[in-house]
Amino acid sequence: MKAEIYTRAGCGYCVAAKQLLVKRNIGFTEKDVSRPEVMAELKQRDPATRTVPQIFLDGRHIGGFDDLSRHFSK
Repeated sequence: MKAEIYTRAGCGYCVAAKQLLVKRNIGFTEKDVSRPEVMAELKQRDPATRTVPQIFLDGRHIGGFDDLSRHFSK
């Protein structure tokens, strides 16, 4: 499984999401939305996005930290 996580500095939920991925032994690519080109990429992938983190697993949008937790609880 491959993960992408859109984050920003100082985001506690971003840290928690990364820790959960590490705990699950899932490698991830972190993308910082403070860079305008990264924010534009995220908005193109999911125009409704308003918060971080935003997580994609194998290219499928999962959502934020709570959504990721629920995903792994199934």
